[in-house]
Amino acid sequence: EGIRKFAKAVVSTQSTGEEQIVKVTDKLFVTFGCRILEHVPGRVSTEVDARLSFDVEGSLAKARSLIKLYEEQGISRDRVLIKLSTTWEGILAAKELEKEGIHCNMTLLFSFAQAVACAEAGVTLISPFVGRIYDWHVKNGDRKTFTEDDDPGVLSVRKIYNYYKRHDYKTIVMGASFRNTDQISGLLGCDYLTISPKLLEQLKNNDKKLDVKLCAEKAKELGDDHISLEEKDFRYLHNQDAMAVEKLAEGIRKFAVDQVKIEDQIRSLLSA
Repeated sequence: EGIRKFAKAVVSTQSTGEEQIVKVTDKLFVTFGCRILEHVPGRVSTEVDARLSFDVEGSLAKARSLIKLYEEQGISRDRVLIKLSTTWEGILAAKELEKEGIHCNMTLLFSFAQAVACAEAGVTLISPFVGRIYDWHVKNGDRKTFTEDDDPGVLSVRKIYNYYKRHDYKTIVMGASFRNTDQISGLLGCDYLTISPKLLEQLKNNDKKLDVKLCAEKAKELGDDHISLEEKDFRYLHNQDAMAVEKLAEGIRKFAVDQVKIEDQIRSLLSA
């Protein structure tokens, strides 16, 4: 009932039906973000519609619109991360947005090619999905268990972190989507980690000694040699990673489904 009243209040008489749905959805996301920022000192991420993952201009327009809504609520763009899918088009959009002082969080990142392109674009933050990489290897490989030192998701983030620090990229590496505490302990020292309450509680109750595994100084020796990627290089290198190709495509589809569900619910509320 509360959301229905919210939707009715946002609707403009000048808007068409579908424009109204988009307007209410964006306003709802920004309202959630503003509420979160009342309780946290840092930033909040708000995601661009996944259906725009291959549309540079569409992504730019949506990101700018979301930032405008935040600023109308008195929230500085410095407290917002615009979340974009890590496609080539998403990276191009992020590069332009960063020039405008709009900070970006690149999601659905699974390959080294994606990470390199994001760093070259100067994005603020990337979110490599440790758990989803792990899931793919468990499902498609011979091994079903891993340690913190051979987990494929952990190794992927370590490689990215070491590369960034060796070559002095400022992009923040935020490991995400953890399945167990070993994955977390395997990435201690990473710039940021986003950890669920359940896993935080397990870490709190764990007597295991936790040691830092990543540091900028050691990364200078461990990071891969520098590479530079044009579009054709990016697409080929990313394509060589079957896991990354599959998980990126799957993630975009699932995010798009979630977006449609929300829009359908709002459409239903507005017609009630």
